[in-house]
Amino acid sequence: MAGIKPLLALLPLLCSAPLWASTFVYVSNADSGSVSRYQLNQHSGALKWLGDTPAGKKIMPLAASPDGKHLYGALRSPPYSIVSWRVNRQNGALDKQAVAPVDASFPFITTDKTGRYLLAASYDSDIVTSNRIDPQGIVTANVTGRFHTGPHAHSVIPDASNHSLYVGNLGADRLLQLTLSDQGGITPVGKGYVAGEKNSGARHSVMSPDNRFVYNLAEMSGTVTQYSRAADGALKEVQRWPNAVAEKYGLQHGVQRPAGYSDPTPRIWAADIQITPNGHFLYVTERTSSTVSGYRVDPSSGALSLIGSWRVEKQPRSIAIDAQSQWLIASGEKSAVIGSYAIHPQSGALQRVAEAPSGKGSNWVTLISH
Repeated sequence: MAGIKPLLALLPLLCSAPLWASTFVYVSNADSGSVSRYQLNQHSGALKWLGDTPAGKKIMPLAASPDGKHLYGALRSPPYSIVSWRVNRQNGALDKQAVAPVDASFPFITTDKTGRYLLAASYDSDIVTSNRIDPQGIVTANVTGRFHTGPHAHSVIPDASNHSLYVGNLGADRLLQLTLSDQGGITPVGKGYVAGEKNSGARHSVMSPDNRFVYNLAEMSGTVTQYSRAADGALKEVQRWPNAVAEKYGLQHGVQRPAGYSDPTPRIWAADIQITPNGHFLYVTERTSSTVSGYRVDPSSGALSLIGSWRVEKQPRSIAIDAQSQWLIASGEKSAVIGSYAIHPQSGALQRVAEAPSGKGSNWVTLISH
């Protein structure tokens, strides 16, 4: 019996969810028209390719339902639509449930915290919308909310309370502050926005896990701006941090890039921003230099301090971080692989540990854990 006691003591650890949970990685491939799926080894960071799922022409943003049972993808070529898949909990396979028509090209989608609405921002149509998700987890064509944003809405995120929405308005250099009703309606808070840095191009945002701050990444300046959040959802700018790699790589200020854009000048072209679920570190991508830069987040003030910058996959549009804040996955629009990076728990430094083949034009990365 003495030899059995140590084993019994280990049972709670061995049976714990984080140890045995499966984490699946999904990457949309715009040029291949597919979604690649992988299994992430939570101990080593290795990526096991599980196959590709046909999705449709110019499949780009992806979003998972809050319960991880469904994956959604936006097709950005006419006819514009949202694909709903059911996720197989055992092997991560995707079973197509439905394709819902939408009337705009959406470069960013997510769900609200309840999983009852799909939220989407349209760069070309200057709108943010909410579509009803039915009890089977299928996105429907029923639009419950529509808000005209001004030029080039590029993202929309809900806060933890599920009552506030924040929209990066690239063409107007604004971060919109909106309210999401229980019925899916969208209305402004106060004047509806806070002004950002001129000609910076407000793009993607993240909420701090404690719901006190919003951090926005500007596409053309590469600036990260911190905003404090009031009880009603209104924002107030706190501080800005300049692009971390512009000087090192000789990058000029960015410009908007319409279809057919051509410019040999190396310019800032920031893309994605993510924060670790434990709130300790924040990371941003810059496509021209193919880098990810990392920041330590002060637990009290939310202020950022630069950790460093690392070369990643070529032209990284998207990054995602696992639920345990251990691994960062990066895709590259001009890379034949996706990369897995270990996040040092004390310093936040990234170390590349694995790669796996991807399709053409890989961009959006989404993780689902079961």
